[in-house]
Amino acid sequence: MSSRTIVVGAQWGDEGKGKIIDLMAKDADMVVRFQGGNNAGHTVIVGEKEFIFHLLPSGVLRPKTVCVIGNGVVVNPEALLNEVDRVTEAGISLDGRLWVSQGAHIILPYHLAYDRLIEAGAGDAKIGTTKRGIGPCYADKVARKGIRLADLLDKSAFRSRLEDVLAEKQKVVKALFNYSGPEFDIEDTYRQYSEIAERLRPFACDTAVLINRAIREDKNILFEGAQGALLDVDHGTYPYVTSSNATAGGACPGTGVGPTRIDKVVGVAKAYTTRVGEGPFPTQFEGDLLEKVRGWGNEFGATTGRPRRCGWFDGVVAKHSALVNGMDELVITKLDVLDHLDSLKICTAYEVDGRIYETLPPLASLLWKAVPVYEEMPGWKQDTSKTCEAQSFEDLPENAKAYLHRLEELTETKVSLISVGSDRDKTFAVA
Repeated sequence: MSSRTIVVGAQWGDEGKGKIIDLMAKDADMVVRFQGGNNAGHTVIVGEKEFIFHLLPSGVLRPKTVCVIGNGVVVNPEALLNEVDRVTEAGISLDGRLWVSQGAHIILPYHLAYDRLIEAGAGDAKIGTTKRGIGPCYADKVARKGIRLADLLDKSAFRSRLEDVLAEKQKVVKALFNYSGPEFDIEDTYRQYSEIAERLRPFACDTAVLINRAIREDKNILFEGAQGALLDVDHGTYPYVTSSNATAGGACPGTGVGPTRIDKVVGVAKAYTTRVGEGPFPTQFEGDLLEKVRGWGNEFGATTGRPRRCGWFDGVVAKHSALVNGMDELVITKLDVLDHLDSLKICTAYEVDGRIYETLPPLASLLWKAVPVYEEMPGWKQDTSKTCEAQSFEDLPENAKAYLHRLEELTETKVSLISVGSDRDKTFAVA
């Protein structure tokens, strides 16, 4: 039976969605990215090879799977083509398998400059962006100042849009940032990106038509989210969020697929919690434990290389994510990282100025002051990546099973898949 499934991050991103999408893509006809840009970093390990995808859907390693970049994604064309080249050099054919929406907005050099200037001028109020121009590109999209792939492929339209936008951008950066750097050169930008457009042309199509045709043909389709629910611009820890809808609801406007066509939502969460960049993080570890877990879990950003902040599993965050995503199933990754610990803590609520919050507070200022309310559970002190060679939930240590059952209770969501290592074969379904 075919299915249309959305896979999203249930925390602040970096949950291991790339690996899970790659596994699920084994049975998928199509994988569709629906938001974000090359600020995402989805890691897939096959044997001795590690692949990090920033724009290409994580199903690209499955030779029969069609990969689609939807209109909700903002595309840095140079980054995309570099990724295509790396994949092709690795012997993976993309002929007839990669399609990019004509409606996807294009990241141009002035978006990158804008991002750097905004973040540099923010001081202590900085968001901690990847400085890849994602936010400024989305801002232009909403302000109706954006340039789409369709515009880029039409030389006349591209020239006209570029002239209008660049003149305005130059004035703005000078006025706001006292910018005295090089001018945004129209001729250089037009020439460079006109050449890039020709390399992109074979991949461009109306992806809404493509995807909906696949639905009518009863194909299995995975919709791949980037970042995580707590970074969603509407439902995350605003303003420390990304610039798009990273929750499951973003899949529909980001692809041109109606909500009645979606069958299931799967959330992916680590067995603990991590966060990259600025923003409140109530359950963050202190002292040596932070460095130990970071080392055990190799917690460094796939996109930026920045060390991730690590902490105990945050049940408030996970419950919020299950709610706003309408999650049907939960995948737990990196359970094996907790093998070393004598005991584990789970945050079930926050205390803020004497008040208990069992749901996510509406303001970041409250989260900064939040004191986690913890319950403690015993650890299992066994190597789950080795004891689970039979790939069965029943092979897990009893304390590990109890821990997972408690996560199910807190999120009111069934755990359907567990990962106990980075390789494909270190993952098993829960019956």
